[in-house]
This record gives sequence, structure tokens and C-alpha cells, in this order.
Amino acid sequence: MKTILTTGSNGLLGQKITEKVLLEGRVNLIATSVGVNRYPVKEGYEYAEMDILKPEQVKEVIEKYRPDAVIHTAAMTNVDTCEANKELCHRLNVDAVGTLLSMCEEKNIQLIHLSTDFVFDGLDGPYKEEDAVNPVSYYGKSKVLAEELIKKSNANCAILRTILVYGISNDMSRSNIVLWAKGVLEKASPINVVNDQWRMPTLAEDLAEACLLAVEKDAKGIYHISGKDYMSIADLVRKVAGYWKLDDSFINEISSASLNQAAKRPVKTGFVLDKAIKDLGYNPHSFEEGLLILEQQMDKAN
Repeated sequence: MKTILTTGSNGLLGQKITEKVLLEGRVNLIATSVGVNRYPVKEGYEYAEMDILKPEQVKEVIEKYRPDAVIHTAAMTNVDTCEANKELCHRLNVDAVGTLLSMCEEKNIQLIHLSTDFVFDGLDGPYKEEDAVNPVSYYGKSKVLAEELIKKSNANCAILRTILVYGISNDMSRSNIVLWAKGVLEKASPINVVNDQWRMPTLAEDLAEACLLAVEKDAKGIYHISGKDYMSIADLVRKVAGYWKLDDSFINEISSASLNQAAKRPVKTGFVLDKAIKDLGYNPHSFEEGLLILEQQMDKAN
């Protein structure tokens, strides 16, 4: 059985990988993150504190555990914060990848790197893996720079690009679009939602499964991983309202330009999933199925 090490294990995707491993036992897991372990179950895997901005600590942890694969989920993903603090964004999203790459190359460890639909300009989605990148934000640019480092490396790597990940986990440090929309509409508060951006939202469980499949299949190259349903952000929020029977009259559709955000967003992304389905056996849930899974998890938690 392979041993995998995850970075960012306290985040949504990191926790979903831990959950999956504990449930299915497909690999041995070393979970790593900054600070204490926030996952409620502490047995059945190892936890090590690891800050990806500290190369010596990264080296120490990887040399101690000697994993077969590293799944790199840790990143700075707030698009406007990346635009405002380019230096920190570069350190977290580019330099840290360089640190992991050099270790993986030296120790012959597979690297599964998480990237984003924001590497594209959104003028011609849905995108295939080989389509030309052209980021419109510094976040997107940082992820392109990381991808370029990986392509130049001799390490065994797979890049999994994903879109708008949603889900629920223990002690979440930040929300996501589904939980945010549900929370605002439950308070019967007005909600401004853009109607001129299109995405394929990704259930966190599906992305976690894709990460494990990439390890098991020893995947190399770029894979597009998302949900199967293509929709505008406004449609997404209306689907959330419909699923939980919330009043959609509070939804106020607006244009992206009216938001005055620091960073530009691509208009239409979305992915062609054929390669991941064929090569990895990836089989994502529909958006409706994803909402049902979330509802079941919320019921269980209450």
C-alpha cells in the first residue's frame, strides 16, 4: 500500500482526503498542515505540523516519512488577496511548489499538484488540458508559474486543475459559494450574485477521489477535474435556493463589473472532462447529487 503525504490537511480538500482514507483504507496517510490538527478523528493516520514556507521543515518531514506521493493542496486561493499581496501569493503558490518539487525529484516521490481554471482567460470555455493558458489575475498567474516549474522538473508529477470547490468539513476556516448562499438566504437577506460568469462547481469529495486516483494510477501530466454541470453563478445560487426551498426573490443578479473587485475573473471557464474520465476512471457527481451529500453531512453533524 502506498504512503501519501498531504499538505494543507486542515483545509476542505485536505480533510476530505483524510476522511476518504480513513473510510476506504486505500493508502497510508501522513497529513500535514500549519498549526494543530483540526480533523476530529486523530487515529488511523499520522499528523505532522509542516509549514510549506519553511524549506527546512518540509525537508525534515519528507525525509522522516518517505512518502510515495505528495498531494499538494495548500495554497493561497483568495483571488483578491492574491492581487493585493502578490509577494506572499508568489511565496505560497510558486516558491513552495519549487521546494516540494526539489524534494520529490531528489527522493523519487510522485507529486500531485492542485491548480485552477483561473489559468485561463475565460473567453473560450469549457477548456481541454492542452488549451493555451492566459490568466487575468495574479492568482491565476501564480498557478501558471507553478505549472511551468512542474513542467520543467524531472519529478514524476500530475497537475489537477479544478473549479469552484464546495463542501463542508470540520472547523472550516473559510466558507465556499454553496454554504455562503445557503447561509445568507436562510436569514432572508438580500444576496448579490453575478450572472455573467459560468463555472462547473466541484464537490470536494469528487476532487479528493481524483487525487487518490491520480496516485493509484501513477498519473502524469495535466488533468481537468470538476463537476459535470455547467452553469452561471446566478444559476448555481438559484439551484441552492431551490434545493433547500429558500426564497429566491432575495437573489439580486448583477454584473461582474459592478462588484469593483481587486482582481479580474475569467468569464466562462468549465472543463472538458474526457481525459480524467478515460485515464483515471473519474466519475463526478451532478450538482444536485452534491447538494444531497452536503445535506446528509449537515444532518449527521447536527
